[in-house]
Amino acid sequence: MNDRIAAWLARCPDPATDPLPGMREAGLLEPVDDYAAIARGKAALVEATRLLGIAGVWGGRHLVYRHFLGFGPPAQREAWRGRALAVAISEPNVGAHPKLLTTRAERVDGGFRLAGQKAWVTNGPSADAIIVFAITAEEAGRKRYGAFIVPRDTPGLAMADMPGFHALRPSRHCLLTLDACFVPDAALLGEPGSAYDRMALPFRDIEDAVGSFATLGALRHAIGLCAGGPAEQAEALGAVVALTAVFAAGAQAVVAALDAGSFRTGDATLVGLRLLATDIVARLRAMFAGMTPPPVVMAATRNKSPGTGSGPPSTPGDAGSDPVADSRLPIPGQGHVSPGARQDDPLAAILSDLDATLGIARGPRLARQVQLGAAALRGGGGAP
Repeated sequence: MNDRIAAWLARCPDPATDPLPGMREAGLLEPVDDYAAIARGKAALVEATRLLGIAGVWGGRHLVYRHFLGFGPPAQREAWRGRALAVAISEPNVGAHPKLLTTRAERVDGGFRLAGQKAWVTNGPSADAIIVFAITAEEAGRKRYGAFIVPRDTPGLAMADMPGFHALRPSRHCLLTLDACFVPDAALLGEPGSAYDRMALPFRDIEDAVGSFATLGALRHAIGLCAGGPAEQAEALGAVVALTAVFAAGAQAVVAALDAGSFRTGDATLVGLRLLATDIVARLRAMFAGMTPPPVVMAATRNKSPGTGSGPPSTPGDAGSDPVADSRLPIPGQGHVSPGARQDDPLAAILSDLDATLGIARGPRLARQVQLGAAALRGGGGAP
């Protein structure tokens, strides 16, 4: 994976703005057959670039194919293998709650006709097709959903860019409008009426499980940026390194369970991983609070050679000729750091991005944490 990332970085003019150029030539868009490989790729890409959104751009297409196309027949999987797919569940102003969604799929001769709007479709602008969740029936007041593969050139399908989430740059999102879009019967994934329960609900935990590796890559990058800091920080940094190793072990166990088919939706480990990551970020921030200049700048200053400008910050191990590990690579997205982060301090920038991403969907995850505590208070041990 590192060799492919190095080849991609050598070809991509500006990963922070458009990371797709060079990915196919570097072999990064070849199909990935298990969750563990997707997870490792996410970690490696973020560690190499400092951009959490890169993991979504690259990993999103693989994750959507791996999960959703798993419900389709072999011919359907083969037809879309290696192509860019995105998934559209959420709708404007209502999110993804199944009681509130309104996009519908009407059965017609030879297929279905879809009408409605979808919002915040991650990777939609670059997708070859969108997997759209739409109501196929209502039974006793309960909406039943189907999932449909809708090619981007389908008549009646329109896309409009939506504002990006800074911490996940350069990932892009779009608003999707479906105006009587016809898709054939072969576009349906799985059985009509079962898509939300069987596909959408488990996907949140799958995203969190595999996405924990993007967090891992960011933490590893942050640790690398601490090289050259003051010796008195060794104890605190050692704690961060040790806790990051625990985080990695937990993340690997969850993804291994996914590939083994033994993962259980609502696994308490996912709650613990998010809490642990939040703690590690707080420790890193506390280590260097008030330090001027930041440790990365200090290291660069110490490595400065007369007449050559600032040299690279020190990095653990031998960077050698490996462009992925080479600290001389420009920091992608410089000048686009998160609010409150210093532009000359990559460590502050990545910690700011981690804070923002760890806060996504805080409400549902806090509710899960409360459920675990309530179960423990009842004597149920707290674990599912």
